Amino acid sequence: MSDSKITFSRRNFIRTSSLASGGLLIGFNLFNSCKPNAKAPVDIADLDYKDFNAYIKIAENGAVSIFSPNPEIGQGVKTAMPMLIAEELDVAWSNVNVIQGDLDTVNFQRQVAGGSQSIRLGWEPLRQTGATARQMLVNAAAARWGVDPSSCTTKNGVITNAKGETLGYGAVVTEAAVLDVPENVTLKDPKDFTIIGTDAVNVDIDKIITGKPLFGLDYKADGMVYAAVVRPPAFGKKLVSFDASKAKEYSNVIDVIEFENKIAVLAKDTWSAFKAKNSIKAEWKTEEELESTEDHNKILQELLQNKDAKVLREDGNVDKAFAEADKILERTYEAPFLPHNCMEPMNFYANVTADKIHLVGPIQTPQRTAAGIANSLGRKPDEVHLEMTRMGGGFGRRLYGDFAIEAATISNLAKKPVKVVYSREDDMTAGIYRPASKYKIKAAIKNGKITGYHLREAAVNGNMYGLIPNFFPAGAIENYKVDAANYQSKVTTGAWRAPYTNFLAFAEQSFFDELADELNVDRVQMRLDLLQKVKGTTDEKIQYSPERLENVIKLAVEKSNWGKTSDTTYQGFSAYYCHNSHVAEVADVEVVNGQPVVKKVTCVIDCGIVVNPIGAENQAQGGVVDGIGHAMYGDFAFDKGVPSSKNFDTYRLIRMKEAPVVETHFVENNLAPTGLGEPTLPPAGAAVANALKAVTGHRFTQQPFTKNPEHLKVQKKEIIG
Repeated sequence: MSDSKITFSRRNFIRTSSLASGGLLIGFNLFNSCKPNAKAPVDIADLDYKDFNAYIKIAENGAVSIFSPNPEIGQGVKTAMPMLIAEELDVAWSNVNVIQGDLDTVNFQRQVAGGSQSIRLGWEPLRQTGATARQMLVNAAAARWGVDPSSCTTKNGVITNAKGETLGYGAVVTEAAVLDVPENVTLKDPKDFTIIGTDAVNVDIDKIITGKPLFGLDYKADGMVYAAVVRPPAFGKKLVSFDASKAKEYSNVIDVIEFENKIAVLAKDTWSAFKAKNSIKAEWKTEEELESTEDHNKILQELLQNKDAKVLREDGNVDKAFAEADKILERTYEAPFLPHNCMEPMNFYANVTADKIHLVGPIQTPQRTAAGIANSLGRKPDEVHLEMTRMGGGFGRRLYGDFAIEAATISNLAKKPVKVVYSREDDMTAGIYRPASKYKIKAAIKNGKITGYHLREAAVNGNMYGLIPNFFPAGAIENYKVDAANYQSKVTTGAWRAPYTNFLAFAEQSFFDELADELNVDRVQMRLDLLQKVKGTTDEKIQYSPERLENVIKLAVEKSNWGKTSDTTYQGFSAYYCHNSHVAEVADVEVVNGQPVVKKVTCVIDCGIVVNPIGAENQAQGGVVDGIGHAMYGDFAFDKGVPSSKNFDTYRLIRMKEAPVVETHFVENNLAPTGLGEPTLPPAGAAVANALKAVTGHRFTQQPFTKNPEHLKVQKKEIIG
């Protein structure tokens, strides 16, 4: 084929493959030997790659590179998302290797890890990317053979024509890379998937278990120095002066720099930086009133009672329903601040020079962080080059680039490449926290029916995002109202895994159990009956599917042997919708040595097509254990602006021996994937609380449950005779 007959259309490919999901296109990095019997290259850097398009490069020996700019925080997207492209590209997954891409605001969009949205938003565009590339390769092979492309098939990176002749992708990549891009391609029917829906081991697992450089803490560069930062000891304190003479006596300490109400110690190693930091004598003054948890509790309680609140959803006439009620059930639920406590503390590398700003580290929002750094230093955005590392946990903490901005600021002042590293104490006391919150829920009961429902939220520094008021039971109760109020605090807060729903699900699902007791009806059937009222709704604001929520409830009842377990097993039920997924959970609690112990949780999830089952199960189990652990033990407070805990000796996490067996079941369907990194966490606390009610007789309205140890005492059974 002559090049003069081929039109170069790389930009057209970018446009075509980006059409779905509002222009979202998330890329990857995977290397694939596609030719039969082809050996994986020893050094991929030596390969001569053809620039096939903005997302895929293919070498003439068949090795494929697909760039992956989405951040990996342990949610598995670095494995699952390349599976989408590989499926439609029709290459063998066993030959795929994945490499993290850099921030690229020109060719990629939504390089974000958050909201459990990566797979959901990438589902069509990423498959379309692979399918379009495959069709271009087929078109090139067909042109060489002089046959109709529709007569050709592909499998494992090999194109076959009707005569049985074959060509590997690498053999036609030169022609294919410059062909006109097909405007329309056909995606596979789910029944024809060979990669999607099969177990794929985490692509980084070998590096993780052998300790090879992979995470932000592993990154090193020539001439790099380490920075440990002295921050205000309390929220509301301002630096007056400091004495760093002892810090400068450490042999490996290079410099001490004051910046933005903080002090940075620069050293050749982290140990020296940490030791020197602790030797600094700083004087601080109280600039604003210092806040305490006791004050927060009073303020939030007042907000629950105030008439003024922002109405987020209102159906029917709630006031009338309560005025005419035979009975009103009202409960208040309370949640503390919580730190994120990622296994890998915050860290980031920055090298600010006259020519560019080089950044490397673990960040969930690379584009926003890069833009923030450019703005803070008065530089142009295109002067910033940001490379992402794998993250040892995120949970929302790494959505905020404060630690990266610190690194860039210090580097700019020191005129050196700097890596900021937090200690665990820094990580736990410097923010960002889950906001403390309270929920007051009231239900009006008339003639044995729920006729009114009012949910009031009071939270620190913000309120539930706009879609949550349209989750269940919205639409199921005629007179329904959700409103919210907040208190603006100096304590820095932000998103924490499954924002707001992480506690709201506990509150509402605990309340529904108590409602069932009050009405003397079956707790599961009550939920199913409410869902019947939503079926066929024309209310476009309703976010959940009553049919899908009903299905997970019924499957959870079946799989958990609900109500049919032994006399020594106490069960608790919970069902919730968030992050576009429907989940139902049943907790089994037994009494061991006189103490209630969570032994098992049956978790049923409808998240559409499961791309990587083994990874999905891992996410589901982790969410359940995380939800139980923080509901049972997670507590954090402030006394005059000072955090109550600085390390794990005083901050209680769930222990490995306390983690229950999590039996996971996914609803099988052919619907597009929805969220999975967060949806199993919110219902877990309520499932356990409802089971604990069965064994102890106590209702839990405050987290953590261990805050009231007397409520965890097993009630004695009456002995007759």
